[in-house]
Formats: sequence, C-alpha cells, structure tokens
Amino acid sequence: MIKSSSKKAFTIIELMVVITIIGILASLVAPKFMGKLETAKVKTTKAQLEMFSTALDSFNMDTGRYPTESEGLKVLWTKSKDIRGYDGPYLPKPANEDAWGNPYIYKKTSNDHGYDIISYGKDGKEGGDGKDADLSIWDK
Repeated sequence: MIKSSSKKAFTIIELMVVITIIGILASLVAPKFMGKLETAKVKTTKAQLEMFSTALDSFNMDTGRYPTESEGLKVLWTKSKDIRGYDGPYLPKPANEDAWGNPYIYKKTSNDHGYDIISYGKDGKEGGDGKDADLSIWDK
C-alpha cells in the first residue's frame, strides 16, 4: 500500500496578509489606548493627593500641627516616637512618587489649609499645560 501524505501549510503571502491586517488594527487602537493611559495617570495622581490629604488631617488631629517641610510626607508612613501625639503611621506604605515617577512636593502654607501637595505632572517641571500641567490637592 502506498500512503499519500499531503501537508497543508500557510504560504508566505498568506502570512504577510495576516501580519499586515494585525498591523493596521494595532495602528488604529494604540493611539486611543495611549490617551486612556494618560487619563488614568492623572486620576491615579489625584487619588493619591486625596489620600495624602486625609492622612495629613489625621496627623494634624493627633499632633495639633501639620508636618514641617523637613519632615515632609515621609512622616506619614514612617513611625516616629519623637513627635508628641503621633499615632501613625498614617499610610500603610511609602508613596514617594506620582504616576509618572516624579516626586510629590509638600509645602507648608499660610493659607486656610496649612499645606499644599503638588505633582508637577508628566514633565516633572513646575508649570505646563495639558499632560504636563501641575496637579495640586486644592485644584478642582
């Protein structure tokens, strides 16, 4: 008996057509996805700013003051026996950086709030518009 073997396989042209279709679809979807990614980073940073604000208010209730600039936000997740009334940590883990990997800026102020927390946005520099705009806890 003679066995006939017929192998079926994709031709190089068929593979090229499929790869081209995938490339076209990716080029249509990727820009929309990247826009959503930046929006998510802004929302994440704003949520972290709110979290800091709550922790700072708890710190203030326990100690009667907000942290100094030298203590900074670090005092919210680092145990301290040197601060009278301290009952922290007020945050479960360090949160040094915003969603873009830039450090948060903590400043004592003389306004009604007593402090400000700032993210310099995507570019990490003060000022800017759009994706590079600064975010503050007090901006609405």
